[in-house]
Amino acid sequence: MQADRLTLIRRHLYMHGPTGVHDLARAVETSLATIRRDLQRLEEQGLVLRTHGGAEIAGSLGAEVGFESREHHNLGAKRAIADQAFERIRPHSAIFLDSGTTVLQVARRLRLDPVPLTVFTNSLAIVDALVGCDPIELVLLAGRVRQANRSVVGALAEQVIEGLWFDQLYLGASAVQSDNAIATLDSDEARLNASMLRRSTEKYLLADSAKFGRHATYRVAAIDHVTTVYTDDALDEAWVTHLEQLGVATRRART
Repeated sequence: MQADRLTLIRRHLYMHGPTGVHDLARAVETSLATIRRDLQRLEEQGLVLRTHGGAEIAGSLGAEVGFESREHHNLGAKRAIADQAFERIRPHSAIFLDSGTTVLQVARRLRLDPVPLTVFTNSLAIVDALVGCDPIELVLLAGRVRQANRSVVGALAEQVIEGLWFDQLYLGASAVQSDNAIATLDSDEARLNASMLRRSTEKYLLADSAKFGRHATYRVAAIDHVTTVYTDDALDEAWVTHLEQLGVATRRART
């Protein structure tokens, strides 16, 4: 029972952001005394940070939240970011859409406003979004299916990418770290993302502001390997200035 409740608390904090103890207690249907004990235990495990009157999810992600939960988290910001990034798509080009949940919103925008182009992807969710959508030619990489992210990864996928070149890459991330690294939670995905960056002309990172300052286990590349960062208007000005100093353009979507 306690383990289930702790999972519910973490899920609620991930989906809703910083939350007061009264709201948490109502969300998981327990007492204030119990919720405070649970938060203390989660903080001791390094999974949450207690704040004045509440808690938030810890900045370092140790395990992935299910794809469907992540897809709907901060959905308004993801759609705003995707709408802005969509404007960069050029007809009759070859683009790669990564398996990130913000990038998925680009695919859904393409479904609404189809553009003649070739879309490469390693995302099963993006295939679902674009299959049968004329005039888009859709190409799915071969490889191992990674269930947690509904993506295709592994040595075979990396081998296929090395024989291709993309006009544009739309890349997601689990974290943009304080050491200027783009990072993710899976080693195979990190290697595949690095291959995407090497084989693309224009490289766009799509990451909502909550991803900045977080940490994840596997490094993909330095942030200055991307052409432009697309994020939302909640990104701290210090990050914007820092990215500009690194030579990375930043576009913040209004949310």
